[in-house]
Amino acid sequence: MTQATIAAVQVTAFRYPIQNCATERTSGHTFDCTGATSSRARLHVTIRATDGSCGTYVGGTDVMLPQVEKAAQLLIGMPWHAREPFYATARRLLQKHDRMGVGLLDSALWDLAGKRAGMSVAEMLGGARATLPAYASTWMGGPGGGLQVPQDYVDFALECRELGYRGFKMHGWGVDDVDREIATVLALGKAIGHSMALMSDPMCSINGFGDTLRLAKACDAAGFYWLEDPMSDGGQAATAYRAIREKCATPLMIGECVRGLEANASVVLAGASDFVRADPDFDMGITGTMKLAHFAEAIGLDVELHAPGPAQRACMAALRNSKFYEVSMVGPGRGLFAGGYYACGYSDALDDVSADGTVPVPAGAGLGVQYDMDFIRGYAFADLKVAA
Repeated sequence: MTQATIAAVQVTAFRYPIQNCATERTSGHTFDCTGATSSRARLHVTIRATDGSCGTYVGGTDVMLPQVEKAAQLLIGMPWHAREPFYATARRLLQKHDRMGVGLLDSALWDLAGKRAGMSVAEMLGGARATLPAYASTWMGGPGGGLQVPQDYVDFALECRELGYRGFKMHGWGVDDVDREIATVLALGKAIGHSMALMSDPMCSINGFGDTLRLAKACDAAGFYWLEDPMSDGGQAATAYRAIREKCATPLMIGECVRGLEANASVVLAGASDFVRADPDFDMGITGTMKLAHFAEAIGLDVELHAPGPAQRACMAALRNSKFYEVSMVGPGRGLFAGGYYACGYSDALDDVSADGTVPVPAGAGLGVQYDMDFIRGYAFADLKVAA
């Protein structure tokens, strides 16, 4: 019997509107803003095999498009199940780049494999969890919306707690204003206490070590669960983070801006982070994410998955050392960051968490979701096809 191989890869880039959010022009940060409209670009990937089977995935951003095209050329002619050879070859071909485009193709390959097997990707990974505890991860703060001052974050955290969320992560204002960050951290600690896990993510906006240390000590005082990517180093300054860990009790979460298995492992082994961070879009797909997860398990650490999506849910279902599913970006204005393009009831909207603070793991074949192609085509701005 002839083995089916990959015959074609189709990629559609689309940009859809997000209501009640605005994007600051120079920084690119998007913040909760009543009445404003922002937008987000995503890529819809379809991989077709010679026997007609296909896998699909939506993720990433338009800046990944050249890497997706380059990596897709490698797939043509490969056996449909050759995820590990594809991972190894793409890793080598794009070794002078960040390899982010590979993740979308890998996740589509997993969807293809699951559909061919009649199993969910979660089942293929050995997943046992049907639901996942979630935390609310906010938009940035900014003018004209529901997250302008520290008390706004407190009010929104209380609202999220009422919705059922187990944790709450603040993204501050995206500027080097450590006093305002500290005020918000302390206000959240006072109002929320230990009724939710609290996290702070300045998104690499604090410019100095001294101010970062002040923020970390405020997180200590407020009982925060973690402090994430605080410094403007992009998660690269292992020496500084190791020093902060020695002086403060709050665990550090470093790695969102560090790409792939070896680089993330090096950051952790250098003593810079208490958690391992992984993202199927950023870290070479579900294949790369599970490699990072197994590294974390081997050294006794938790792996926390960045951002929401069906690939993240499938991976987390198979991990015992992953505590929280991130529902991002959310705010009082209900701007929908990850949505509009599903046609199956799947949702990462703020209000769609269950009363017990969990989200379901899709149970259908593959990644278990269907996409609204009318929506995607209606907002499309670029198409590419790679075929034999």
